[in-house]
This record gives sequence, C-alpha cells and structure tokens, in this order.
Amino acid sequence: ISGDTLSKKKITLQILEEINSQIQRYLLVQVATSALLGVVAWLAFVWIGLDNALFWACVGGVLHLIPYAGPTAFTFLVALVAYAQFDSLQPVVLVIGSVLAMVGVIGLLLVPWLTQRVGRLNAVTVFIALLVWGWLWGIWGLLLGIPIVMAINAVCERVEELQPISEFLGSAPDRQKDAASSPTPPT
Repeated sequence: ISGDTLSKKKITLQILEEINSQIQRYLLVQVATSALLGVVAWLAFVWIGLDNALFWACVGGVLHLIPYAGPTAFTFLVALVAYAQFDSLQPVVLVIGSVLAMVGVIGLLLVPWLTQRVGRLNAVTVFIALLVWGWLWGIWGLLLGIPIVMAINAVCERVEELQPISEFLGSAPDRQKDAASSPTPPT
C-alpha cells in the first residue's frame, strides 16, 4: 500500500507523521482557544452578574469547538438566559454585546489566524472547507473538515505531481520555499 521502494515507503511515513503533527497542533489550537473563550466569558459574566456564570462559560467553551455554529448557539443561549434573569434591558444588551465581542475576536480572528499558521492553509481554504464539509456531513463535517483538508494538504506537499494542489490550498512546496529563501549568487 505504501509503495514498492524504500523511498516511497519513507515518503508515506513522512506524510503520516505530518498529518499526525498537524492534527495535534490543530486540536491544541481548538482546545486553547475554547479555554480562552471560557475564561474570558466567565470573567465577563461574573462582572455583569449573570447567574451560574461558570456553567455558561463552560458551555461557551465547549460549543466553541464547533466552528461558526457553536458560537452562534452560545450567543442565543446566553441571550435567552440573560433575558430571563434580568429585569431591565441594559444587562441583557451588555451580555449579548460581550459575547459577540468575545466570539468575534476569538472565534473569527484568532482561531482562523492560528489555524492558518499551524495547518499551513490559507483562510479562504479553511472557510470553504468548513462550508463544503458542513454541507456534506453537518456538525460532524464542521468538526472534521479542517483535519481532513490538512491531511489532503500533507499528501499533496509530499507527492510531486500534487504539489500545485498544495500550493493552491495555501502551502508552498518545500523546494519553492528553499529557492525563495536562498540568496541569489552575485553576478
């Protein structure tokens, strides 16, 4: 399956190691940003005076693992809870505004930037992958779409015939990176 020659088997092993490494880094980004959202949400909810602030912050952290749909559901849930708890509109608007700010900064700026860095995928590829895999498999597609594209990119980086696809997904092949970084000889 991995090839007839030792060099093809080495390439297969490199591909598998790269896929493992990229998925570990991606999961680390997801867990770290979800924890960050949970901590920031907890602090904001305590400051505003929302009941069960720690519980709702944990719910936000867990829902943040589902790209786009999770933060949206979290915003609606917390808005309903705040509306049911508070008598005036000002704290409700404060809760909704703080959640939208947290989700916007962490979920829409920080996570795509970090995903782009650890997965060597451009932001457009990440967004389109989430659209396609989410459309195909729903929530499971949103959860697994980026790791699948990272695996495809790792294969395309190592197979010479597929390197243009890797470059399209956002990662330049190693030979082009080396050529771009080496100084040109004087003439």
